[in-house]
Amino acid sequence: MTDTRSPEQRRRIMQSVGQKHTGPEMVVRKLAHSLGYRFRLHRKDLPGKPDLVFPSRRRVVFVHGCFWHGHGCAKGKPPKSRPEFWVPKIEGNKERDIRAEKRLGELGWESLTLWQCESKNLSVVTEKLVAFLGPPRTRANGAASRGDRSVGIDE
Repeated sequence: MTDTRSPEQRRRIMQSVGQKHTGPEMVVRKLAHSLGYRFRLHRKDLPGKPDLVFPSRRRVVFVHGCFWHGHGCAKGKPPKSRPEFWVPKIEGNKERDIRAEKRLGELGWESLTLWQCESKNLSVVTEKLVAFLGPPRTRANGAASRGDRSVGIDE
């Protein structure tokens, strides 16, 4: 099947796709923060540059786009045009994800992957976050009480 867009249109569309601060990532970040979790963002010193990093818990969360990471949902299907490009591209992304998670495990970090399609259902995301991270720490049960920005979302 041929592409319905001109090469220039396709190039502009693909360039507009961001890697950080995506819609699904922002949903997960806002939800995690509202639940009382505090985290760092996109730590370059960790394999895969996880979207949310919980240093005191040694846990990370990846928020993956279904298309780019080959999820099995409707959004994760490869395009019909140029399969010779897209299939290896998406398979390479999946292999890179596996390597990053394995390396994180070797470094003593646990990881959770949340998918773009899951971000539409906040109760599912909430359940997964709480099950993965445990209860949020409060001042009463041991969290630091600081007035600086490091208590909230750090970038």
